[in-house]
Amino acid sequence: MEKAVIIHCKNVRLEGMLNLNSFEKGVVVTHPHPLYGGNMDNPVVEQIVQSYFEKGFTTLRFNFRGTGKSSGMFDNGMGELDDVRAALAFLKESGVKDLTLAGYSFGARMNASVVSAGYELEDHVMVSPPMGFMSFDDVGAMPSTGLILTGAKDDIAPPEMVQAAINRWQISPHFETLEGCDHFYTGCLPKLKSLLLNYLS
Repeated sequence: MEKAVIIHCKNVRLEGMLNLNSFEKGVVVTHPHPLYGGNMDNPVVEQIVQSYFEKGFTTLRFNFRGTGKSSGMFDNGMGELDDVRAALAFLKESGVKDLTLAGYSFGARMNASVVSAGYELEDHVMVSPPMGFMSFDDVGAMPSTGLILTGAKDDIAPPEMVQAAINRWQISPHFETLEGCDHFYTGCLPKLKSLLLNYLS
């Protein structure tokens, strides 16, 4: 059962939802762009959380600063990196040993910066990294990246741009393009869940 938690990030209080499962492994799931209506209750975020929970993970989703009941203001992708680190620290302090980071859209972009700066994780998963909308030029190699997903009709995370970035990073994650899916996974949530469960098995 998910319970509401407060994550402290310097002078900002982040609203989160924690679902305790195993202390062996846990995942932080990040949400789409706050200025375009993104928050932790996004259906894709909830589907990712549910998939991980079914596979025995403790899950933590949260609202970035200035979103929902989280204090502070949108910080153009700078303070949001601290938010991601604070959420990971919260899981660790809750007693979870192996940490995974999974993000969708803007959340995937924020996570990429944290991971490429050297944050050590058990695994890193990106769903529709928004390469057609945000620059990934300052993102370096991310060796812990195990899975990247995007939709064949995703114009915000176009498959060819994602593939080019994978080549540039010289990493070899499992990369899957979901046929018939757009950036919002309209009608594609079961397909997304099935792929995630398969990967997590």
